[in-house]
This record gives sequence, structure tokens and C-alpha cells, in this order.
Amino acid sequence: MKHCIVIVGGGLAGTIVANGLCRRLSHEVRTGQAQITVLGATEKHMYQPGLLYIPFGRIREAELFRDERTVLDRRVSFVVDPAKHIDVEGNKVTGQSGKVYEYDYLVIATGSRLNFGAVPGLAEGAHSFYDLENAHRLRQAIDEFQGGKIVINVNAPHKCPVAPLEITLMLDEHLRQRGLADKFEITYTYPIGRLHALEPVATWAVPEFDRRGIKYQTFFNTASVDPAAKTITSEEGDTLPYDLLITVPPHRGAQVIEDSGLGKMGWVPTNTKTLLREGSKNVFVVGDTTNIPISKAGSTAHFEADTIIENLSLLVQEGRWARDYDGKVFCFIETGLDSGTYVWFNYTTPPRPSPPSQALHWFKLAYNRMYWLSASGLL
Repeated sequence: MKHCIVIVGGGLAGTIVANGLCRRLSHEVRTGQAQITVLGATEKHMYQPGLLYIPFGRIREAELFRDERTVLDRRVSFVVDPAKHIDVEGNKVTGQSGKVYEYDYLVIATGSRLNFGAVPGLAEGAHSFYDLENAHRLRQAIDEFQGGKIVINVNAPHKCPVAPLEITLMLDEHLRQRGLADKFEITYTYPIGRLHALEPVATWAVPEFDRRGIKYQTFFNTASVDPAAKTITSEEGDTLPYDLLITVPPHRGAQVIEDSGLGKMGWVPTNTKTLLREGSKNVFVVGDTTNIPISKAGSTAHFEADTIIENLSLLVQEGRWARDYDGKVFCFIETGLDSGTYVWFNYTTPPRPSPPSQALHWFKLAYNRMYWLSASGLL
């Protein structure tokens, strides 16, 4: 019996799953008992966390990209044909080309997308670092900045949950190094009653912000931006003036998820332990695509992918389950331009940020270099 496995999405999660399955199912792939197909949206694979360093000139753009074909195991059938419709009842995926891909097992790894349009004026009035074009624009804006009020505006939901704290602390240090220490004021906004969704991280961030003189305003759910007046207003009725507005825009899942009726806002209802789509026995969901209430981060995708690899390969080989996902997440946090910390946690263990150090910053930079080993499933 031949097992057809289709993976929708060629980002980090989909790539790790494909490579891991090739190794675990090496015999089955070699003998034609298993076929692994990845449907990607582009021939290029981007290291998304590297975008954080673009505004400060700390990474070269070329370091962010590799050909997806070179990252994937050569035994994977890779097709640039973004999914247009996913039929979980008929066990098939239709690509933008119109081609139909039938499957025995499906892995949905469609990721997330930026949703600037959810807030009037946000796209026109704010800078961001969550895609390459915006990161370049932000770098130019920072280079030209000579002083004034900076608002760093965080919206939910969003991926890379510690990135808003990182950009704030890195920008503060960057501007001080430029000799602007007395010429700028940073105000950080967050939609709930603390500085981060994870309470221990929020508790850690408060003294860090206070020590640097960074202001913050919680319960700030963005209603609109007025680019002409240079103001940002919250649903709660507060208005902040700005000279430079940096936003973490709201995110939503892929359009194909909504069009296929698989989940509101593009998030697929997913069992927190099995990572199976709720109501399915052969459809796994991984990475940003899930509606699991944990961090939408690269490490989340990696640990989820490892779980899916073990379970899916064992289902093919022995028809049984291997283990459940425990909610594990690990994130480095840049606390400036040359210091960092980290957090790890799971469903039962809360995060406990350690004191920042230069060594931890170096570990983060080392991981930036080792990312491609991670995507290849070698790390």
C-alpha cells in the first residue's frame, strides 16, 4: 500500500516535517511505499527572524534566503503551486494551477500573514519589520530619525511574540549609541493589561523598561492611525502623538484556510496534544496555522514538527501513535544590540527569563547561522 503525504506550505514547519519524514520513512520512500509532496508558494525560503536585524544593518539580506529546493531532502517532491482549496472530506488539495493532489495524510503548514487592513491608517502611517519591504523602509526611517516621540504599537494576534520587546530594547540602545539619548522618547503599547501575553515575561520587562526610561501603556487596542496628524488612537479612547510609529501589525492565517472553511481568521482548530485538526484523523496542523493558544514562534513550529514526524512515520509503519506534544517553546530575546536572554516553557511549566548577558546574545547570533541546519532537520 502506497502512502501519499501532502504538506501544504514550504516554510520552516513544512520543511522540517518533510525532511524528518524522509529520514524516518527512508525505506518506504525508497521502495515507493511512501511519497512526500510539499506544495510551496515560492521557490525561496526565508529566515524570518532575521528581519529583526535589517532595521539596524546587523544582517545582510542575502543571509535571509536560500532556494527551498536546496533546503529540502532531494527525495521530497517540491512543487511551487500554492493551495487554492483544501478538501478534508475528499482527501485532496487543489493548487492554484488547478492540479489536484490526493493524499492519505495531510500536514497543513500555511503560516500566517500580515493584516494591516484591520486598522484604518496603519499601513500608511506606520513602519514595521515583519516583512522585507517594510524592514527596509524602517531602516531608512531610523537612519533619518533625529529625535522626537516614538510609539511602538503591538497588535494581536501576532507571530514572534517576543519581537516587540526586542525591537524596543534594540532601538533604544541604537539611538543612544548615535548620541540621541536626550532627544527621543519611546512609548510601548500593548493590548492587554501587561507588557506581554506571558505574565512572567511581562514581569521581567517592566524593570527593564523602567531602567531605560521607556514608557508604556497597556489596554491599548488600536482603533485607527491618522498619518496626517501623526496620531494613533485606541479603542479605549486614548490618542498618542508620534514622530515615528513602529507597529507589530495584527496577523491572520492563510486565505486558503478561510476559503476552505477550515477555520475563522485562517486559524485551524487543532488538538493541543495530537496536533490533529479537530474532527480529522489524518490531517495534522503545525506552526502558526494552529489555533493553539501558545506562542506563534519558530521554535513552536519546530517542536510541533518533531512530534508530527514521530507520529506520522509510526502511523505509516506500524499503525500506532508515538507521543503527544507537550507545548514546548524556546525563545531567545535580544535585550539590546549586544545582550540577550531566553525563555522556555510548555503547557505545565511557565517561562522564567534569565538575567541578560552578552553570552546569550552570542548564542542567538549563532542560532541565526545554524537556522538552515534546523530547517533541514539536522538540528
